[in-house]
Amino acid sequence: MSARVAMAVLWVALLGASIAVVWSKHEARSLFIELQGLHAERDRLDIEWGQLKLEQSAWAMHGRVEQTARVNLQMVVPRPDEVRIVKP
Repeated sequence: MSARVAMAVLWVALLGASIAVVWSKHEARSLFIELQGLHAERDRLDIEWGQLKLEQSAWAMHGRVEQTARVNLQMVVPRPDEVRIVKP
């Protein structure tokens, strides 16, 4: 009788180990798919960051700032006699 019990326990252990292997494979594949999605999102965000840096440098160019000051704000460069130097 004990041999039959031992054999049944071994079969149950084998079945449990088989289910654990299948589950761990499924989990690994799911995590790999998630990782690939995160890599794709990272790459997309890197591209967007580069584009935003280019846009920022274009908006911050001296000529662009000066043109905006002249056109939108009606600013002009002061004449030398209008400039006052303040010393502490």
